[in-house]
Parts: sequence; structure tokens; C-alpha cells
Amino acid sequence: MQAVMEILIDSQEGLVTVGERLRDLNLKRYFFAESLKRAQFIGALETLARQQGLTSIPERGSAVAKVHRTWARIKSKFAGSDYALLVTAEHGERAIARVYDRFGREHLQLPIRRLLALQSKHIHSVHSYVRIARDRAIAEGKRARPVANAGDAAAD
Repeated sequence: MQAVMEILIDSQEGLVTVGERLRDLNLKRYFFAESLKRAQFIGALETLARQQGLTSIPERGSAVAKVHRTWARIKSKFAGSDYALLVTAEHGERAIARVYDRFGREHLQLPIRRLLALQSKHIHSVHSYVRIARDRAIAEGKRARPVANAGDAAAD
């Protein structure tokens, strides 16, 4: 259960990190909305875990994810493309989907298992959306677009 909470925290923060750097306004909005959704997932799991008597609930994500987010920031400064950010986001979404899949097979209390199943369904749909957005960025030729200054970004 702790691994699920940690990766939810990581993904919530990661979605904000990528969302802040995306150029495409629709993607930016999507990532911020999904970040809020992950915060809701965290709150729901914390509440249910406490109701079920679980007391060891992490308040932070993992050190590995912090490194991953830092890498995303650096990558976005040099690569400058939505594609590079979407690749990073897709890796993160794949990781959280795997954690949910693993915990879906665990012998957990029924209310927790049900909540994880609902959240897992949503997380898998987000992973698919991010993968499709990444592939669309390739098709639209946004793969290696250089970083532009603030004035150029408005011209997009």
C-alpha cells in the first residue's frame, strides 16, 4: 500500500512538472487536471487506509521520482519539445500503471481493492492518452523543436 501512495504522490508532482513546461495549452490543461485528480486519489486512499486501520501512510514521494522530475526539467530546457516531455510523462504513467497492476493482485481488504481498481482504470486511460499524445507529437513534427524565447512561444 505504501508503494501505491508514494507513486501517486510522485505522479501528482510529475504531472505538474511536465504540465508547467508543455507548450500545447490543451495538453497543459490536461496535465494540471490530472494532477488534481491524483491529489484526489491520494486523499481517498489516505481516508480509506485510516478507516481500515492502516497508520503508516507516506507523506512524500520517492527519491527516485524526484530525480526523474529533475531530469524532466533539465530535458525540457535543452530539448524544448512537447515530445520530449511526453516521453518522460509516458514513462511515469507506465510506472504507475505497473504498480497498480501489481497491487491489484495483492490480497488487500475489499474496500481498498475496490478503490485501487477504480483508480487503476483511470490511470490506464491516462497512460493511453499520454502515449497517443506522444505519438501525435511525432506525427506533427514536434519531436525536436528547439526551445524558443517567450515571444516565440506566443507565435505558436
